[in-house]
Amino acid sequence: MKESKKTSRRNFIRLAATSALAATAAPAIWAPKKTNAMEIPSRPAKRVAPSDRIGLATIGMGIIGFIDTQTALQVPGVEFVAAADCYDARLVRTKEVFGDQVFTARAYEEILGRTDVDAVIVSTPDHWHAKIGSDAMAAGKDVYGEKPMVQKVKDGPELIKVQKRTGQIFQVGSQRASSIVYDKARELYRSGVIGMLNMVEVRYNRNSALGAWQYSIPPNASEKNIDWKRFLGSAKKRPFDPVRFFRWRNYWDYGTGIPGDLYVHLFTGIHHVLDSKGPTRIMSTGGLRFWKDGRDVPDIMMGLYDYPESKSHPPFTLALQTNFADGGGGGSSFRMIGNEGTMTIDGRGITVSRIKSAPPSEDELVKGYNSVRTFSEAVQQEFIADYRSRQLAPDRPQLSETQEYRAPAGYDSRFDHFTNFFTAVRTRKQLIEDTTFGLQAAAPALLTNTSYLENRMVQWDPVAFKVK
Repeated sequence: MKESKKTSRRNFIRLAATSALAATAAPAIWAPKKTNAMEIPSRPAKRVAPSDRIGLATIGMGIIGFIDTQTALQVPGVEFVAAADCYDARLVRTKEVFGDQVFTARAYEEILGRTDVDAVIVSTPDHWHAKIGSDAMAAGKDVYGEKPMVQKVKDGPELIKVQKRTGQIFQVGSQRASSIVYDKARELYRSGVIGMLNMVEVRYNRNSALGAWQYSIPPNASEKNIDWKRFLGSAKKRPFDPVRFFRWRNYWDYGTGIPGDLYVHLFTGIHHVLDSKGPTRIMSTGGLRFWKDGRDVPDIMMGLYDYPESKSHPPFTLALQTNFADGGGGGSSFRMIGNEGTMTIDGRGITVSRIKSAPPSEDELVKGYNSVRTFSEAVQQEFIADYRSRQLAPDRPQLSETQEYRAPAGYDSRFDHFTNFFTAVRTRKQLIEDTTFGLQAAAPALLTNTSYLENRMVQWDPVAFKVK
């Protein structure tokens, strides 16, 4: 049954009142008038029996494939046994880095048929995510699927069905859902430190060729050492093009542009902090302004998203912005804004800032930018006398409060995300960021592209997973 606005608003008021008491009684959550950083405690390491081995394979040994594999092997009890990629030199490099004992193949189906493989990392171009993820679960393998979970929104519900039907573990590889920083932000938000949320602002800018996905292309790239037909898969058939192979993020055929690469991380973090299902209205604009190198995806994107009221948050607006040619050097910021404060989040920690508002002073009311100055002298004097008669305390300046929370030096949320994944593999209990959560984060990112390409606002149902 849909909760009435009156009842929901009452719940928020009750939460705010409870939070105020909690803030007074629990300085670990909100310590006013402090600027020294408090360290966020890391999670204790989990012990694994030597016999409790998980055989891991990676499908797609590109940049993220190598990073994911190296991180996964830091988790106790994980053994790297197989890898697949369409480029032969990557398979050679896999053996150089991880050892000759690692089985390698161009065809991912050979990996899924191996009995020594318990779980797979899927870190291919986006247009392969749904197909390989589905095939892997059907073959009895647990899946760590890189973001976005799917390239097309319509493929998401089917992948959810496959997970439920097979009972396999599927975790989407967007690590903010496992980060101790975002867990702390979730705790702080629930404590009420920023009051009632009304807006989230995020910018994610870059100013480099590599940041704009102009990755290096080997001089010997050819159809002899690249399985071009396999790479294309369901995408439009084209003559061999090494630029499209190594810089696939630049093309709609294989990637999902800025939203699928970057915004999905932001949605993951926001939804985790707020327990949100997602926005219902999506609007975007942008264009190809600088990196005119043959790509067909924008290098500038802006998105606006309306989130409806829910049990865990009030209605609010999200604004996302990315510029791949930011002459100021790039950089990012992530602010959650409430009526009583802001929470700024980055990969290393959180800064909570609050400026306690105070009623306007007599000078501000009478001499400032206010309507009193337009009253007649007699009315002004009457207003001043009335104001003074109702003043219970002298005018006080606004007070600023700041508190920082920092992750331990060297903290890696990707490691925590893999730890959660392998824990789920062992316990058979989905811990975090399953296919449902994954689609709730991927869909608004992908629909940002829909809004841009079709020049329209998109109405989205984040529960039924349907475009209205």
